[in-house]
Amino acid sequence: MDTNRRDALKLSATAALSGMMMTNALAAADSQPPVVVEPLTGKAGFRVANYLPRMGATSRLGLVTNDGLVIDIPAEASRQKLQLSFDPTSMISLAGSGNKGLLELAALFKNRGTQAQNVNQVLLLSPIPKPQSNIYCVGWNYLDHFDEGKERRADQGVKEYPKVPVLFTKGTQTMNGPYDPIPYDGSYSTMIDWEAELAVVIGKKGKNISEENAMDHVFGYSAYNDTTARDVQQKRHSGQWFKGKSLDGHGPMGPWIVTAGGVNLDDTRIICRVNGVEKQNASYKQMYFKIPVVIAELSRSLTLLPGDIIATGTPSGVGFSRKPPEFLKPGDIMETNITGIGVLRNKIA
Repeated sequence: MDTNRRDALKLSATAALSGMMMTNALAAADSQPPVVVEPLTGKAGFRVANYLPRMGATSRLGLVTNDGLVIDIPAEASRQKLQLSFDPTSMISLAGSGNKGLLELAALFKNRGTQAQNVNQVLLLSPIPKPQSNIYCVGWNYLDHFDEGKERRADQGVKEYPKVPVLFTKGTQTMNGPYDPIPYDGSYSTMIDWEAELAVVIGKKGKNISEENAMDHVFGYSAYNDTTARDVQQKRHSGQWFKGKSLDGHGPMGPWIVTAGGVNLDDTRIICRVNGVEKQNASYKQMYFKIPVVIAELSRSLTLLPGDIIATGTPSGVGFSRKPPEFLKPGDIMETNITGIGVLRNKIA
């Protein structure tokens, strides 16, 4: 399939929250600045959010327009009498529906009615609140990030840049919403660090995927932050990464997924701000192992499934490597901005 056609086509389960959780979430949303709708950098894509339209409702998928309106996908499909090929309450189901699902989104968008909510009047959730497997992550995927941490790494055996992507995972319980608080437990860790990243969401099942075909397996992209407990990672677990990166809620994602045709990767920047101060800012073009290489290596003898999440690595500027080191503390606001996609804003609490 040629690139233009592919781009044109590339245009979680229902969440039942308790009354207390819903009240807290809505209160947090009310205290947020207005949601930023980033202009798309690609020509043929959609912003697909997982959201709650009101108190007491169940979660569903919605299309977010350039002017900040949310089109209720299941309601609009019912109004148009369109039988969908995917579950309109599940991003994983949509991701796995392929080009058919994307064409259905295009039809819904084209023939949409006038009923839509402002994005600031709904509660945006993680696009995939219950990942079906651990979140795949790439370590040291920016040369300057590899270099900045050399002196402080517990494992001093790695002196030269790896020849293949360094892969690890974060537990599913790390998943957090785009505007939800990041839990802070000072009795266990006082070195919570930021790591802004571009997340890739898989749309097509595959194993032993070639670099040439890798992008055909991408459903879309989202903003992500691989929030990390450095003292747990570097000291308590001697440089072993899993536990220090897998504390509850230490992986905010969102505020939606932009389908692949809506993102020009070369125009994408990965930015992190803490309390309004910029800490990280790099281009996708600086990423050492680009997405096709990552997908090809990860899928060798390992099957990737629709809805799988790959966090593609963070650039330099993390707190652990600063002189003196800087870490997040209760009350801090961590913003993760992936240009052309969206902005996360999470309070440390």
